[in-house]
Amino acid sequence: MPEVSLVLRSTRVVTPEGIRPAAVAVAGERIAAVLPYGAELPRGAGVEDVGDHAVLPGLVDTHVHVNDPGRAEWEGFPTATRAAAAGGVTTLVDMPLNSLPPTTTVPHLRVKQDAARGRVHVDVGFWGGALPDNTGDLRALHEAGVFGFKCFLSPSGVPEFPELDREGLTASLTEIAGFGGLLIAHAEDAAALAGAPHRAGPAYADFLASRPRDAENDAVRTLVDAARRTGGRVHVLHLSSSDALPLLARARAGGLRVSAETCPHFLTLTAEEVPDGATEFKCCPPIRERANQDALWQALADGTVGCVVSDHSPCTADLKTPDFATAWGGISSLQLGLPAVWTEARRRGHGLDDVARWMSTAPAELAGLGTKGAVAAGRDADFAVVAPDEAFTVDPAHLHHRNRVTAYAGRTLYGVVKATWLRGRRIAGAGSTGQPTGRLLERNH
Repeated sequence: MPEVSLVLRSTRVVTPEGIRPAAVAVAGERIAAVLPYGAELPRGAGVEDVGDHAVLPGLVDTHVHVNDPGRAEWEGFPTATRAAAAGGVTTLVDMPLNSLPPTTTVPHLRVKQDAARGRVHVDVGFWGGALPDNTGDLRALHEAGVFGFKCFLSPSGVPEFPELDREGLTASLTEIAGFGGLLIAHAEDAAALAGAPHRAGPAYADFLASRPRDAENDAVRTLVDAARRTGGRVHVLHLSSSDALPLLARARAGGLRVSAETCPHFLTLTAEEVPDGATEFKCCPPIRERANQDALWQALADGTVGCVVSDHSPCTADLKTPDFATAWGGISSLQLGLPAVWTEARRRGHGLDDVARWMSTAPAELAGLGTKGAVAAGRDADFAVVAPDEAFTVDPAHLHHRNRVTAYAGRTLYGVVKATWLRGRRIAGAGSTGQPTGRLLERNH
């Protein structure tokens, strides 16, 4: 065993083999071994005994909109990554849009990396973007280290990131498949959205009607067909419609390389409880009904959906107008995803090992982050130390993201994050975060 500098000991360590008492030995930035709880500890190692607090692998959030540079007043790298650290997230992958410029060429990627360098509290990687006019840039972006390529099948909400039509989707996915890349897609069909009823005003029911399940279902069908024709690898982002689950299950059973994620807000919030005018609950696709939520939980249990990630998409408070038709769509939950999901998971009989699989292991595998996502020898020493039975009430004043608008305000959640460790160093604890020590990640490095 290499020279051990730290031992993190707990009666509840979440490992790939299950939850058990253990002593996690850390050498430098990596986990050297997961030892029995009562094992003789390496001489000279510092010991951090967290008692009955659970030790989870640091969360990996592959769906975060940082918006920096260009719209840093919405969210910036220092604030987003501080919120991540406070919430037990040790790695995030930033989306290519809502920043200016979008991450759609190698020079644009360098601008993004320069904005982040030296300012991040957790490790940060980047998605590239697939647009109608940048198919020729995709291979170079892949070689420059992006983890994959995001596209929209309907308008994105910002003019600099237009959607792909079916021909554009085929062209992009064919190119990406040619170099073994990954396409991640906002799956709402533009024609289905255009044909839905649209009514301005504060009524959530009207907004829900404007983003029907058929829009998601049709888009997922389009993506599955494209994966079948091109042999490409496709990931469905922020799945909301449970009606699309049988299609995904059949595609996976048939050997297609198609996967899907969902989000904390779809698993914990329901359309029935959204007050009119409460646009802090607005997101696209939307929060749907309770029965739909039950089906999403079942899909997590049976593996049809593999990942739970935040889709943290903040904005300035003035953009959350009381009109659902015009308010910015996005829910800020980077700091709260773990307790939100755990609160509902425990009620439904799931364990912390399930939560760790959905929120750390599976997202790490999606992005090819081979040293992240598990408390196991050889992995990065990234940990979230959590008091799973301790509850708190969400107070926006205690959140670290830049604009403290949240759909979770006033909710009582279980699972207090006591400390977060990144590569063997504590980066958050006791309500505060340290200096930014995160690194910029590239694919396969």
